[in-house]
Amino acid sequence: MCIAVFVWQTHPIYPLLLLFNRDEFKIGLFGFGFWRPTKPLAWWEGGKILGGRDGLAGGTWLACTRDGKVAFITNVREVEKLAQAKSRGDLAVRFLEGKRSAMEFAEEVAEEAGQYNGYNLILADLCSMAMVYVTNRPKEDKSFVTEVSPGIHVLSNAKQDSPWPKVQRLGDSFKELLHERGGDNDLPMKEMVEKLMMNTIKDDEESLLPHVHPPELEYHLSSIFVEKAPQLGHYGTRSTSAFCVKTSGEVTYYERYLENELWKEGTVTYHMDMDRGEEEK
Repeated sequence: MCIAVFVWQTHPIYPLLLLFNRDEFKIGLFGFGFWRPTKPLAWWEGGKILGGRDGLAGGTWLACTRDGKVAFITNVREVEKLAQAKSRGDLAVRFLEGKRSAMEFAEEVAEEAGQYNGYNLILADLCSMAMVYVTNRPKEDKSFVTEVSPGIHVLSNAKQDSPWPKVQRLGDSFKELLHERGGDNDLPMKEMVEKLMMNTIKDDEESLLPHVHPPELEYHLSSIFVEKAPQLGHYGTRSTSAFCVKTSGEVTYYERYLENELWKEGTVTYHMDMDRGEEEK
C-alpha cells in the first residue's frame, strides 16, 4: 500500500528529498513470484522518464523527467473498490509525459475522481518549484487539490500527514536524522533507507490502528516496512527508493528492490535540464 516521507524546500542542499516504500501482492507456490510484473529503475524508452514501471498496466509509483517533473502515488486504504477502475499508476505517467503544470494537471484529474480507486498523488515541478497534492478521497475539507507547503510530509494510505502511528514514526525519525546530519553535508541515501525505511515495528495497541480493515490484518500493515500480511495472502514491501535533487540540479535516484526472492539495487544520477521550452512552462 506504500508509504513515503519527503522534505520540500526547507533543506539548504536538497529542494526535494524523498524516501518511498512500495508494497505489493505476490502469488505462486509458497509465495514465490510477485503478482504484478515490475520493471526496476531505468530510463524508459525515449529517454525522458526515469523510474520503476508496472509491467502489467504500464504505470509507475515514482518517476521523474530530465526537465524536473516528479510524480509519486500511494493507494488509499478502503474496503469497497471499483471492479473496472482505471490504473492509478497511469496518472503519474500522464503528468510526466504532458505539458500541463502541476496545478493544471491536478485540477484535470480531480474531475476524473470517480474513475479510479482511492489514491494520493503528489505532482512536482522543480523548474517552477511547485508541488501539488491531489486525492480522489477527500475528507472533511472536501478539497481534492492542495498546494504542498514547504516542510516535512508523510504520505501513506490516508490523507497526507494523517496521524497514523507509522506515519508519525517515519516523520519523526526522518526529522531527527536530518537534524543529526545538519544542513551543510550531503546525505547518505543508502544509510537513510536502512535506518528509516526498513523499520518493522508494529502497533500492538488496537486503538491506534485505522480500523479500515480487521485489526488482525491492520497489525501487519502497521509497520513502515511490511514483512508479510497473511490475511492478504503473500503481501509485503517489494522495493524502497531514495530520490533527491540538489540545488545544483543534480538528481540521484536509488532503488533497492526484490527480484526472484533476492534483494538487488540500482542507482541513476543525472543533471536536471532547466531549459524547458516556453510552451511547457
